[in-house]
Parts: sequence; C-alpha cells; structure tokens
Amino acid sequence: MIVRSRSEVACVDWGNGLSYRFLLRPDNMGFTVAHTTVRAGTKSRLQYRRHLEACYCIAGSGEVQTPDGSAFALRPGVLYALDQHDAHFLIAGPTQDLELISIFSPALRGDERHNLDPDGFSHYECAP
Repeated sequence: MIVRSRSEVACVDWGNGLSYRFLLRPDNMGFTVAHTTVRAGTKSRLQYRRHLEACYCIAGSGEVQTPDGSAFALRPGVLYALDQHDAHFLIAGPTQDLELISIFSPALRGDERHNLDPDGFSHYECAP
C-alpha cells in the first residue's frame, strides 16, 4: 500500500504552475496522480504526445480551449480528458490559481517540465 501526503512528495515547477506528483513510474501503478496548480492569469499551450491525461478541477476557475477556439469552462467538479493526445490551451482565471487533480497514463518519471513556447505546443517527452 502506498500512502503519501503532499508534504512528502516532490514539487515540480512545470512552467505556469506547480505539480505535486504523488504516484510516479517507480511506484509501478502504470499511471501518475498529481495535484496541479495553474497560476492565475496564465495561458499554456500544451500537448501530450506520449501519454493521455485527465484533469478534475478542485478549486479556482478557468477554461480548456481547442486550437480551433472551442472553449470549455473549468470550475470545481468539472473533469476534462485529453483522450486523443489533444493540443489545447489551459487558461487559469485572472484572480485565483486553478487547481486540478491530474492523472497521466503511462506514468511520469517525475522530473518532466514544459518548455512553454508561444509559437508551438509544449509537451513532455516521456521515455517509453
């Protein structure tokens, strides 16, 4: 059994926020669970090419937007899943950090960070 508190896990600055990564590849669960904070007022161009991600909003507000402009409001109790390695914009509201529980499959190593580039979609490169 694995039991961890937030104070026991590494905190990674992923680019526009923080990621507290509770389960990682060495835990042999096959997925990662992270508490992700997105800094208020930020817009991140993201795409995960080697894994899938689902995010459940637990605090704050914002939106997830497709490259063609379709936008979906995020608030506590809303989940979005990137089931097609979707390129997307993750936008936090202007006054409060957006907080998400993020699930990644396959699991992260733990040290991944985004290289946020205004001209392209950032991604994590995870070894198979």
